[in-house]
Amino acid sequence: MAMDKPQIIDDASPPASASGPRDDVAYILPMLTFLLFTWVGGQWQSLYAASYMAKTAIVACMLLYFRRRYTPIRWNGWWLGILLGVAGVVQWVGMERLIGDLYPKMSHHVRDPHEMFSSTAMMWAFIAIRWAGASLLVPVMEELFWRDYLWRQVISPNDFKLAGVGEWNLGAFLVVAVFFGAGVHIEWLTAIVYGLMIGALLAVTRSLGACIVMHAVTNFLLGAYVLKTGQWIFW
Repeated sequence: MAMDKPQIIDDASPPASASGPRDDVAYILPMLTFLLFTWVGGQWQSLYAASYMAKTAIVACMLLYFRRRYTPIRWNGWWLGILLGVAGVVQWVGMERLIGDLYPKMSHHVRDPHEMFSSTAMMWAFIAIRWAGASLLVPVMEELFWRDYLWRQVISPNDFKLAGVGEWNLGAFLVVAVFFGAGVHIEWLTAIVYGLMIGALLAVTRSLGACIVMHAVTNFLLGAYVLKTGQWIFW
């Protein structure tokens, strides 16, 4: 009678529930890349347009490449995202008009495309990319990082995927809003309030899709406001 072969157990392999380092990279790398190019455009004004177009293309490719690493997005509550997106642009513009002097004037770079390009065609091509990037790319990238990854990372530091999307946690709600506002926005107080609004939407709906819609609507309408009024400081 043949004896069964002993089963070899590989203790080095991660448990099935572990997210693994590549999952973290998929969320972090696009955000870091975007911030790096943003810093370059801020340091050297002559590179602002080129850096924006480069980061839009590169980060879009990253999101596409890592797409299988992201938690599937639920889109329930999208209509609430539209409503809060409209409210968000009112909040953003309104607060900036009230407290805009709170921030150092030297930090407000006026990004007027009319002064960047001698060609009208090139100017409008950049505006189209700038508007599309803010309305389509940025909401997906930022919501994946802030409201999907970081929110869950605060709740479950060892493996963020052990926490549910939109799982309520006061610490995550506050920490993400503060880092979202003060970490990457010059208009930090306005951005913190907006972060609290979008965090509340996530907690109520547990839908990352609703947050993406809210962010996209706000950015699209803010772009429309900028083009209508010429208040390039909001871009």
